[in-house]
Amino acid sequence: MPYVVTDACVDVNDKSCRKQCPVDCIYEGDRMLYIHPDECVDCGACLPACPVQAIFYDEDLPAQSRHFAEVNAEFFTGLGSPGGAKRVGPLGRDHALVAALPATAAHDAS
Repeated sequence: MPYVVTDACVDVNDKSCRKQCPVDCIYEGDRMLYIHPDECVDCGACLPACPVQAIFYDEDLPAQSRHFAEVNAEFFTGLGSPGGAKRVGPLGRDHALVAALPATAAHDAS
């Protein structure tokens, strides 16, 4: 898994990273975005677009956020690799760990 979205993205309504992704591999959950580990081509275009620095190269994940590599991968269990976030639209669900997080004040940095 090249890039990972962490909990800094929870309840942030900005989708700038999705607009920059050339392969459309950033999917929308209910409370955060997730990068599909099999569709990401390791280009890094999403990094500078994220207004809250929620995206990390997997090997650069801070220690307290390392479990988000699994969170991103597990989010796609049952969905497979649909070949693009725009094709499936918002998924209306989150990984159980994200869904259980306390609500935060929503941000809209776009």
